[in-house]
Amino acid sequence: MTPDAPSVSTRAPARLLALILCLALAACARIQPKPAPEPAPAPPPLVIEVPTPAPPPPADEIGPLLSYHQSLRRMSQGELIKELSGLGLQKRSPRVAVQMGMVLMLTRGGGDLARAQALLDGVGNANDSEASVYKPLAQMLSSNCAEARRLAEHIDRLATQQKDNQRRIDQLNDMLEGLKTIERTLPPRPAASAPTAVIK
Repeated sequence: MTPDAPSVSTRAPARLLALILCLALAACARIQPKPAPEPAPAPPPLVIEVPTPAPPPPADEIGPLLSYHQSLRRMSQGELIKELSGLGLQKRSPRVAVQMGMVLMLTRGGGDLARAQALLDGVGNANDSEASVYKPLAQMLSSNCAEARRLAEHIDRLATQQKDNQRRIDQLNDMLEGLKTIERTLPPRPAASAPTAVIK
């Protein structure tokens, strides 16, 4: 064994040490630190929805008018005239016009149906927003007025025809009575004599 050659016993620990270092380095290279966990996402902000109140339903304008019409039907003619005069003192509006039309439909005086229809047609044909609520009711009542006027005119025609027929019947009865009177004043007819038999 030469003095400058390293001994086997000294080479083995160096190799072992180098191997341990290599393994340690390899282990360090493979073992990477675990990444820090991502923070959990923050919960969305709590939004409390306050329910918006529903818009109030439109005021019912037709229901009270229908009730008003029912109350009118229970009134006497005097009460209806009084109601009509009270409505005439109020400020003109589509509602008051419809109410006056309702009253005039029930008074049935001369020309009242025509006046009622004119008032209701005014509301039914109006273009302003105030009248728009009452238009369907006014148009329906106006058509009822028109039908009632047609029926009233038909009844008047029938009544006139009946009067004319009764007058003709009375005239014919008078003529018949006159003929009977004349017949009673005529002298009696002579009795017809029996024919005489001819003797051969």
